[in-house]
Amino acid sequence: MKRTIAAFDFDGTLTVKDSFPAFIKFALGPWRTLAGFALFSPMLALMKLGLYPGSKAKQQVFSHFFKGMDYQRFRQLGRDFANVIEGMRNEHTITRLKEHMAHGDTVYVITASIAEWVEPWCLGQGVDAVLATRVDVDDHGLLTGRFKTRNCNGQEKVARLLAIEPARDSYRLCAYGDSPGDKPLLAFADVGTLVDAGRF
Repeated sequence: MKRTIAAFDFDGTLTVKDSFPAFIKFALGPWRTLAGFALFSPMLALMKLGLYPGSKAKQQVFSHFFKGMDYQRFRQLGRDFANVIEGMRNEHTITRLKEHMAHGDTVYVITASIAEWVEPWCLGQGVDAVLATRVDVDDHGLLTGRFKTRNCNGQEKVARLLAIEPARDSYRLCAYGDSPGDKPLLAFADVGTLVDAGRF
């Protein structure tokens, strides 16, 4: 019998909304968040139309809000944000996550979101590991505004999974996601489930 691995997207799959703007608002307050997104609104509109790369837009927005922040403060904000995530739970998908855990399956969360604000909540739920976008920190312990890894989206999700679980023939893969960025992972799975409006 093959072991089972369950791979879950985070935003829109385990949560009911995107955690990126929610974390910015939590960390920096509503007015600074609104002002920042107003500044980037033309670029974000182009991104929605497919005329500007999403990963590049994400990098620029992240840099605007967090470049120069002390990394330890950023990590603590991520830990504290776990309480906010509790109010964003997608109970339908979390039920499925708990079922996999009860069966003894290996459970990963594979997300384009930043590890520091996803990991504390996910590990608290009993997830085995979080594969996420990682931030870059300079020699003084400050965020550079850049990402240390590739944005964990699209085909990168498959690559991240294979980096820690390379023996693909040795396990059955169940994957859950809600967006185009999850489609490569869903197609790679033995059972790929598209989450739609909080239901399967």
